[in-house]
Amino acid sequence: MTNILVTALGVIALYLFSGLRVLREYERGVYFLLGHLRPTKGPGLIFLPPLLAKMQKVSLRVMAIDIPPQDVITRDNISIKVNAVLYMRVKTPDKAVVAVENYLYATSQLAQTTLRSVLGETEMDQLLADRDKINAILRQIIDTRTEDWGIEVSAVEVKDVDLPPEMKRAMARQAEAERERRAKVINAEGELQASEKLAQAAHIIGREPAAIQLRYLQTVNEIASENNSTTIFPIPIDLFRGFIENAARAASASDNSNTRTLPARTSGERVPDAPRKSKAKT
Repeated sequence: MTNILVTALGVIALYLFSGLRVLREYERGVYFLLGHLRPTKGPGLIFLPPLLAKMQKVSLRVMAIDIPPQDVITRDNISIKVNAVLYMRVKTPDKAVVAVENYLYATSQLAQTTLRSVLGETEMDQLLADRDKINAILRQIIDTRTEDWGIEVSAVEVKDVDLPPEMKRAMARQAEAERERRAKVINAEGELQASEKLAQAAHIIGREPAAIQLRYLQTVNEIASENNSTTIFPIPIDLFRGFIENAARAASASDNSNTRTLPARTSGERVPDAPRKSKAKT
């Protein structure tokens, strides 16, 4: 009798000991008793009745899911390959186990389809310039769809955009043309500012006759400081203004003297007068 009792106690102790489980701080146990969902267990030491209960461990840590490269045709008909990464964590462990068969696989497939659909409605320039906005749209859509699965999506980041070689060449030409346009605009603005300053300087020099002489001496000094063998002395045109005016008067006087008038008679007959225009009748 004593041996039977000891054996029974040993079997009970072994049964109880085999049902003990230890869950880490970041783990939760979704507990099923006779097929029915029971309250989630953990962390720490828990008891799981053998043969009657089943438990599935669920990690609450943030997981990174790599979204493989997707072939996408953008809104402006450009074929590209885009890959991304999704950061998620299980918020409600019992929903992640009961509501979906494999929450990791389901979330990955949902992220791939959402990535293709969102980028298909986006233009190429917008994808390259407003990547933060596109990441926010992707996160919002995926998080809304996975809320019923007990999954919380914290971030979605587009990692790489693989462009076709001809598109890369076209973008390089566009960037080069844009830089040339900026250079021409800057050069034109510099010419405009220089012309304005020169006009102001000419106006000031015109009011002060001595200023042109000082500028003349400064120019000669700059030429002499370069150790050139030839020195050019500019002569003001005002020195020859009197000679030019006298030559112009003499030329006009000679032209007037050479002008001849027609005689009143030729061969004894009077030259007829020019016909007069008849006045219009009113």
